[in-house]
Amino acid sequence: MSKLMIIGCGGVASVAIHKCCQNSDVFEEIMIASRTLSKCDALKEKLQPVTKTKITTARVDADHVEELTELIRSYQPDAVLNLALPYQDLTIMDACLAAGVHYIDTANYEAEDTNDPQWRGIYEERCKRLGFSAYFDYSWQWAYKERYEKAGLTALLGTGFDPGVTSVFASYAQKHYFDEIHTIDILDCNGGDHGYPFATNFNPEINLREVSAPGSYWENGKWVEIPPMSIKREYNFEGVGQKDMYLLHHEEIEALAKNIPGVKRIRFFMTFGQSYLTHMKCLENVGMLSTTPIEFNGQSIVPIQFLKSLLPDPASLGPRTVGKTNIGCIFTGIKDGKEKSLYIYNVCDHQECYREVESQAISYTTGVPAMIGAMLVVSGLWKKPGVFTTDEFDPDPYMEALNRWGLPWVVEENPVLVE
Repeated sequence: MSKLMIIGCGGVASVAIHKCCQNSDVFEEIMIASRTLSKCDALKEKLQPVTKTKITTARVDADHVEELTELIRSYQPDAVLNLALPYQDLTIMDACLAAGVHYIDTANYEAEDTNDPQWRGIYEERCKRLGFSAYFDYSWQWAYKERYEKAGLTALLGTGFDPGVTSVFASYAQKHYFDEIHTIDILDCNGGDHGYPFATNFNPEINLREVSAPGSYWENGKWVEIPPMSIKREYNFEGVGQKDMYLLHHEEIEALAKNIPGVKRIRFFMTFGQSYLTHMKCLENVGMLSTTPIEFNGQSIVPIQFLKSLLPDPASLGPRTVGKTNIGCIFTGIKDGKEKSLYIYNVCDHQECYREVESQAISYTTGVPAMIGAMLVVSGLWKKPGVFTTDEFDPDPYMEALNRWGLPWVVEENPVLVE
């Protein structure tokens, strides 16, 4: 039995909270904490009558370490599951250290203000040294390694789907199917249709930053950076069909390059329709994707945050989204001296997700692994002092939990490879 504090109450958090309440044998008590207490209370009111898990709620500003620490100490959870914004990863990690509890999240840190001089100096040095210029990377959180080790605490980073499940797929393939993995292609396909001219399936601010940035991939021990959306491939996805996909930078590449011995190339592809790309390019061209504050009618506003307020809330897309997602990894390598290829993937149906937890599949495929990661940490199966990504633990209990909790996976031998 355990107590879990969940910070955040958006689409992904709602799924994770539903799943924790289904898993009352592990999560005896949970606290939902967010800046908007009314959202926490509404979710508690809906779920408390149908779960054995005791739910409490609290208001907290995740930007403030002292406020977070005080709340964590007063509730005394076994772990904190951070489902707030990636901007807040470091303050929540600081608070967990101060309060002496384990930390879990789904996405690595990135700065809210990318023009902050102190952050910018570190960022530009990293760009020059490593060769990729994404605003997000693991260095900020990996820097906590010694502090978490000394405190005897576990920090589990990136237990969403990608990153998260995709990294577990890699460690599972390494453990059971390969002597050497040479290439990994991570393919993220959303075949869902929400009916809007333009909307993002998760936080618009994070999503649009990620997609409009230069792409990059790992090859022969170094990063190769390319202009945004300049490498396009087509792939026929089970359950979805033929889709265009584009090479993006993604954080699990950084961890897998470090943790999979001898890997020669890692790439990440995501599918996009032409309408989405046209809308995004137009918004970028007129400055709406900028993170730099501007003055408007005597007020300072950040264009991309203003755009976020105009776009549909991703949490509202569930009732109207139809179709399926297909996310997985294609591996090539050597087994018993022979070349081998393998594809491990999950297909998830938007409407089935909505019927179960009132969410579309994008939030579902992140929220379920978030609960699984928290479950493995609090149960002690994935617990050791330090800061880790999901590929650094035994994959088997995670893979079993995916099948049990709604994200069954398929292993396909000799798949069609991405050229």
